[in-house]
Amino acid sequence: MPRPASSQWDFGGELFPKEAVRRVFSVSELTGDIRRLLERHIGQLWVGGEITNCRAQSSGHVYFTLKDAGAQISCVLFRGDAVAGRETLQDGQKMILKGELTVYEPRGQYQLRVLAIEPQGVGALQAAFERLKQKLAAEGLFDPARKRPPPRFAQRIGLATSPAAAALRDVLHAVRRRNPALEIIFAPCAVQGAGAGAEIAAALAALNQWSQQPGQKLDAILLTRGGGSLEDLWAFNEEAVARAVVQSAVPVVSAVGHEIDFTISDFAADVRAATPTAGAEILTEGVFAASRWMAQAGGQMREAALRRLASEHRNVGRLAQRLRAAHPRRQLNQQWQRLDDLQGALSRTVRRELQQRQLAARALALRLGRLRPGRILARRRELLAQREGRLREQTAHRLRTLRQQCHALADQLRLLGPEQVLARGYSITMDAGDGRVIRAAGETRPGQKLKTRLKTGEVQSVVTDKPHSGS
Repeated sequence: MPRPASSQWDFGGELFPKEAVRRVFSVSELTGDIRRLLERHIGQLWVGGEITNCRAQSSGHVYFTLKDAGAQISCVLFRGDAVAGRETLQDGQKMILKGELTVYEPRGQYQLRVLAIEPQGVGALQAAFERLKQKLAAEGLFDPARKRPPPRFAQRIGLATSPAAAALRDVLHAVRRRNPALEIIFAPCAVQGAGAGAEIAAALAALNQWSQQPGQKLDAILLTRGGGSLEDLWAFNEEAVARAVVQSAVPVVSAVGHEIDFTISDFAADVRAATPTAGAEILTEGVFAASRWMAQAGGQMREAALRRLASEHRNVGRLAQRLRAAHPRRQLNQQWQRLDDLQGALSRTVRRELQQRQLAARALALRLGRLRPGRILARRRELLAQREGRLREQTAHRLRTLRQQCHALADQLRLLGPEQVLARGYSITMDAGDGRVIRAAGETRPGQKLKTRLKTGEVQSVVTDKPHSGS
């Protein structure tokens, strides 16, 4: 029996299996099963990590992420859950959280519902730091009113740090560079590890005790060490150190860590410096600034002297110019110059008048030549002669008057000179030593040598009696 013909589309079995052999889940069903599976088999647990992306909603719920080096998990702290330490949830804090693992179904995201909070590692130290800070602040240990300013010109300071600390080299380098004469009393102490806080407090007490000795006064104490982690700097966060700083009779400058580091000793100290070098610079600023000012003072004084000299030179020039302008010879020269100007103007006037007269005479001559009036010509000649004579007389009179005025001014100038006063019989008595003019008898003294100037010659004399002032 032949097999029926078949093609590539002919195959045994069913293309689509019956619905009974498979189950298709909805997304909500699958997510619900996963949530129930996690809650049933894992439930509550403790997990540790670092908080990041912390945000508090207006509803009162707090959402954040807990992460470590390899993974992260979303967390939620609901408003209705009474969890202590809610306010300590901040980015960067390391915490141990007790929570219930569940799934937030709308996003298909598993998360930890937080039920308890405990600090871990640095987080615990930070919490202890905040508690001690609040306690000491409430006691008034950080009150700015009790803090003292650093000395401006420190001569001797105390230094409390470890002999092996890099901060010691930084401080000594800054002091040698800015004020090599500064005397440093070193009190070695541990700045890290167990018992370091007690050693720091003891070093501060020892420096204060040393400062109370006669002639051993400290101007300030520099408490310092280099940067490090919160655990490395913890000795400076101990209560014993803070109270030793506050009880110090000598102003304390705290220079612990780097610029971003803050310790309890920074808040308790009189002055906080960002770094050990900055602390040394604060205590040497007065001397350093004064030496820098002294280095610049010479140039500034020279510039001021040159400016003053130039100003006085200008003043002398102006006074000399005023003196030249007011001198009698200058005025006389001006009068002579004016006389010359008048004489020149007069000469020009005479020449112009003569030219006009000559022109008029020629015109009349022409008319006379045409008309031949003998008698008129004779009268005109006579009138012309008369006017020419008067013009000459006026010109001569004007010249004589100007010369007389000039001679009178010269005579007046000579009469005002001291030689004319001497010529009238007066004399001038002066001190023979310095040439000072004697104006009253009270200005002389017995034995004083005098010099009397006359019209011709001088007379030397000596005061023999105590002068009497006249009424």
